[in-house]
Amino acid sequence: MQSIKPRKQRKDLFNAPYHIKRKRVASHLEENLLTKYDKRAISVIKGDTVKVMRGSFRGHEDKVAKVNVKKGYIEIEGVMMSKADGNKIAKPIHPSNVMITKLNLTDKWRRAKLERGLSEETKKEIEKEAEEQIKESEEEKARLQKEKEEAEKKAEEEKEKEEAEEKPKEEKKPKEEKTKESKPIEKEKTAPKKEVKKTQTKKTEEKKKPAEKKKTSKAKQEKTKKPASKNKTQKKTPAKSTKKKEENKK
Repeated sequence: MQSIKPRKQRKDLFNAPYHIKRKRVASHLEENLLTKYDKRAISVIKGDTVKVMRGSFRGHEDKVAKVNVKKGYIEIEGVMMSKADGNKIAKPIHPSNVMITKLNLTDKWRRAKLERGLSEETKKEIEKEAEEQIKESEEEKARLQKEKEEAEKKAEEEKEKEEAEEKPKEEKKPKEEKTKESKPIEKEKTAPKKEVKKTQTKKTEEKKKPAEKKKTSKAKQEKTKKPASKNKTQKKTPAKSTKKKEENKK
């Protein structure tokens, strides 16, 4: 990149291809490593021991837990930060703020790259150190596997104990359920009788209701007939009066 303009430099930084970004995730070597490998800086990988040179965690030394090539940051064991909700997460650190104190030599491709242009004595030293690191990594894997197996066994034993404790409880429960089931059966036998009585009462009420309706209908008819009788009397009276007038004239 030859441009001095910051916008072009930032564009090249973010839009660079993956193989170039991987080379940029590099940090300086310690003095003893610098003289041994005749290199000032090297790309960081998972497993390298690293010392923080700047920031709030200055002086902290531990292994690299993760390398994020896309964003250009690394995560170190023990370097944590708390979120607003109280949870803790790994704090990302730029590789320029870090110095490598011990290299991870388990990768044969990395060893071949480091051995270029070095003497045979240094090559032998590198191979011996690589063998020791491979043994240590195998021992760690075996230890982790044993811990997992022990944890699984403990979990299985706890489950068996819980199942053994639950079995006697389940044996007692069916007896109680039988007694509970017998009671509803007795109720069902007595229940139909009550329903028969209810049906009988309903039928008697239905029989009474039409009789009452008939009585009410008769009362209405009588009320309607009474005014009709009055009209008849009113019509008959004028006829009598006319007959009396005719007799008087004669």
